[in-house]
Amino acid sequence: MPAQPLSLKARALHYLAMREHSRAELTRKLMQHVRRQQGAEAAETGEAGEEGEKAEAAEQIRRVLDELAAAGFLSDERAADALLAAQGRRMGSRRLQQTLQMRGLAPDLVRRTLNEARATEYERALALWRRRFGAAPAADAKALARQMRFLARRGFDGDVIRRVVKAGALDEPSG
Repeated sequence: MPAQPLSLKARALHYLAMREHSRAELTRKLMQHVRRQQGAEAAETGEAGEEGEKAEAAEQIRRVLDELAAAGFLSDERAADALLAAQGRRMGSRRLQQTLQMRGLAPDLVRRTLNEARATEYERALALWRRRFGAAPAADAKALARQMRFLARRGFDGDVIRRVVKAGALDEPSG
């Protein structure tokens, strides 16, 4: 006897149990599931899926997500805070902004979350730099450039990077 496929609500709860998701992320993941399911059914029957089925699925997903949000299981604010808590230590504000936008969060929520992150950006960058390179100053220009690229790839701003490699190597806190 084959296992029953998960309902949309059960699938959404499964995703939320793994980590906080934004509404847009869950919508995208559930729509992909519905498309795969409809594609499999169409392959079995030899019929192409109709636009009405897609609209019906989108409405069903909206209802499920509304129900989860009303029950407190789904929150874009909580998803933004969870991302900041989980990855903020390793990311600068530029990378955080990109990640928050990719998750489909509202621009004002992205802006508020970034303001929180910018308040501690220098300290986070310095801690990351120290974990990666220790407190020894760069031996030469090549090593200095490598350290700066490391922080830039993680989305820290140029002025923060310069302050970190300068003050971090001297082990001086900078304002």
